Amino acid sequence: MPLSAYQIAEEPYFEPQGGEVALFSAAHALRQPVMIKGPTGCGKTRFIEHMAWRLGRPLITVACHEDMTASDLVGRYLLDAGGTAWHDGPLTLAVRHGAICYLDEIVEARQDTTVVVHPLTDDRRILPLEKKNELVRAHPDFQLVVSYNPGYQSVLKDLKESTKQRFVALDFAYPDAQREAQIVAREAGIAGSDAALLVRIAERTRNLKGHGLDEGASTRMLIQAGRLMKQGVGLAEACHIALVLPITDDMGVRETLGDAITACV
Repeated sequence: MPLSAYQIAEEPYFEPQGGEVALFSAAHALRQPVMIKGPTGCGKTRFIEHMAWRLGRPLITVACHEDMTASDLVGRYLLDAGGTAWHDGPLTLAVRHGAICYLDEIVEARQDTTVVVHPLTDDRRILPLEKKNELVRAHPDFQLVVSYNPGYQSVLKDLKESTKQRFVALDFAYPDAQREAQIVAREAGIAGSDAALLVRIAERTRNLKGHGLDEGASTRMLIQAGRLMKQGVGLAEACHIALVLPITDDMGVRETLGDAITACV
């Protein structure tokens, strides 16, 4: 099976915040393209992994970046032992064989690259391979999913309206404090009280968004700090290396965050 390596065997842990599971399932039943919007580290990718497992569909994930070309998505001719041969890219592989293709942080890709998905996001459901002179019609089970962080939007890094309007969208945010503590405790293997303390610290950092910080501490970062604590690292030091240092180089902001950590302990 071409997609056997992309099948998720074990259930990825995901704590629903609302009706996102039912909404995504409905969109998948219609094979509608889905856009997941939310801050970094809030669980977007984990949600897609969970849904792929729940729906029994293989998942092909592409981490988008500014140097990614259309050929990186659809494929290219490469030299091998027998000469020059065509090699499908991840998007083409998903289209041919019926996987969920997840373009993570699509806003990071160049706009001339993202337009390649347009024919797949309307009633045509086709992928033109111009270099191969082939028109690939999407497998009935193919679905396209993209994600991005609206907090990083700018003139240079944003999706065209003509792209956005081809998707149905789900808005993600950080979980409420109780649910987030539950997630951190489970994923990091620490006590609920320690997880709740990490969440209180994270809330302090998120209050600084726009006041010295582009983003506050994410749920992912809290899990990293919790795992360090599980290994015997003290709370303050775990927070310093897992939360404070990664999100700012400004010494004044670091000092403010250090004070916030001390106040929460």
